[in-house]
Amino acid sequence: MVVDMVNKAPIGVFDSGVGGLTVVKEIMNQIPGESIIYFGDTARLPYGSKSKKTVIRYTRQIVHFLMQKNVKAIVIACNTASAFALETVKSEIDIPIIGVVKPGAKVAAETTKNGRIGVIGTEGTIQSGIYSQILSKTNPKVEVFGKACPLFVPLVEEGLIDDPVTYEMTRRYISGLVDKDIDTLVLGCTHYPLLRKTIRKVVGNDINLVNPAYETAKSLTQVLSTYGLYNDSIAKTNHKFYVSDGAEKFKSFANTILPCEVVETKDINIEELG
Repeated sequence: MVVDMVNKAPIGVFDSGVGGLTVVKEIMNQIPGESIIYFGDTARLPYGSKSKKTVIRYTRQIVHFLMQKNVKAIVIACNTASAFALETVKSEIDIPIIGVVKPGAKVAAETTKNGRIGVIGTEGTIQSGIYSQILSKTNPKVEVFGKACPLFVPLVEEGLIDDPVTYEMTRRYISGLVDKDIDTLVLGCTHYPLLRKTIRKVVGNDINLVNPAYETAKSLTQVLSTYGLYNDSIAKTNHKFYVSDGAEKFKSFANTILPCEVVETKDINIEELG
């Protein structure tokens, strides 16, 4: 494949559901010339309660699917899969692949003023300790306080973003972190930026909220430039969306988040693809 064709190839992005759309939104805003192929594993979410072995298997299946679509780079827009599977699959493919954990953790470690950082995420992400590892490596002086918020993903997937139940669960989950005198809170799941307004109500205005989706798009821009894959043409982008279940529901949700219209979303059986 000639260089020009490689540069015009799409970027693969995947998540367990709609949360990865927060990453897609940031990619579209920051590098609008890039086409995207998105896969949401809506039939098997949430990943946060799954074992590492299972998440690695799911990730391999999805990466294989995206590679068949001739993507030039892959973004794992899922904190759990980034924690459990990124290092494994990175050695198995020959294109750049990045996760969402490192970019957000790096910014949090560099911007905290009092060195007390809260991290909210799925059970899998928090139990993996990956944020603590990266935060401490970037800034050895930080103290990290993790909190699993397992109900956030299903609440978002059900569209209950502004519901009183969501506010109450946010208060229950996060109040303890505020009491730890944190000055920075990492939204350690790509679903969580969709709850940003509710989280802000709970934590107040003095705590810095770090959105790994935004930082991941910045990191992707650097990766594309480093590997000579940046698409600087003015050709029209061609975004495609796939899910493992509930295509119409996904499409409706996506059209409330993304800066472009999602005309079609296709259902595929990811298990049948090997």
